[in-house]
Amino acid sequence: MVIDIGKLKEETENKAAGQGWFKKFYQKLKLVNLISQKDIIFFTQNLQVMIRSGLPLDRSLKTLAEQTKNHKFQNILQDLAKSTEQGIAFHESLKKYEKIFGQITINMVKAGEVSGKLEDVLKQIYLQIKKAHELKSKIKAAMIYPVIIVIAMIVIGIIMFIVVIPKITSLFDQMEAELPLATKILISTSNFTTNNGLFILLGVLVAIILFIASLKNKKISYFYHELSLGLPIFGEIIKKINLAKFSRTVSSLIKTDIPIVKTLNITSQIMSNKVYRKALKESAESIKSGASLTDILKTYPKLFPPIIIQMSAAGEETGSLDEILTEIASFYEEEIDQIMKTLPSIIEPLLILVLGVGVGAMAVAIIMPMYSLTQQM
Repeated sequence: MVIDIGKLKEETENKAAGQGWFKKFYQKLKLVNLISQKDIIFFTQNLQVMIRSGLPLDRSLKTLAEQTKNHKFQNILQDLAKSTEQGIAFHESLKKYEKIFGQITINMVKAGEVSGKLEDVLKQIYLQIKKAHELKSKIKAAMIYPVIIVIAMIVIGIIMFIVVIPKITSLFDQMEAELPLATKILISTSNFTTNNGLFILLGVLVAIILFIASLKNKKISYFYHELSLGLPIFGEIIKKINLAKFSRTVSSLIKTDIPIVKTLNITSQIMSNKVYRKALKESAESIKSGASLTDILKTYPKLFPPIIIQMSAAGEETGSLDEILTEIASFYEEEIDQIMKTLPSIIEPLLILVLGVGVGAMAVAIIMPMYSLTQQM
């Protein structure tokens, strides 16, 4: 038997390369999860203060590495300090950790280094990240209570169908009573749930897996995102969140003298809704042809309301587009803040009403035959 050493070596190298790719991907994923937005906020805020006080960049990074409590982030800052000492541009060093710092930060730092305004740029980055983090935190906080109520409703429903109703059913069987239609439907539903519980669970799991898998399909995923914009209450919230992101990000990037085409391309990547993402990518291409930002936004009336178009036009005419967009961002952020505060008070009564109607219907279906029996006695 002849062994092809060259082929064997190639196969081994390919296998090692595949394993190496997976290992690198896993390490990056693990690294992103271990470093929070609070770490990044702490970093940008304090780095800006240190540079403003006259400390060199490499020394500032070393000091921050010593102060941070996150061991992984400490290693990153030490590596950045080392690269800076070697004469590598700060934005080039940050590219190594793009998944953590993001393209916005890297491009803004690059603009700051070129213009000699790194301190001002870091302040803008800090405000940008801080506002984004606050917005995300408010949305999460607002959704916690409704989610708890929904989970409670599901648990109560499962207990009723699997534990309570079967016991009552056996009681009705002993009495040999003629059951009303509502009670028969309730018992049939309970029997179906009890007898086919495993299949129902598998069906739900398969549905969830298929839904998650469908999100990987670009057309289907885009359809879901488009559909979400038309949802009652939540559709408007999604729009406001994306408009706040758009205004804040574009404003921050323009302030650091990043060209508008690049600004829109970078902004498109952080938009949570794919419809907005596509619109901004198309807008960047249209600007290359000589169109103004205001004229382009007018072509998307469902995504950008008149207030943004009119104020953007005023900003372009006066050369203060960055300031105008900052005002728009603040306006939408305040609106979102108010909505998030009132959202639980809107959703809570609706969920309690649904829960009450469900429990009430079950109670009536159970009490009706009992009442009929007592009347006959």
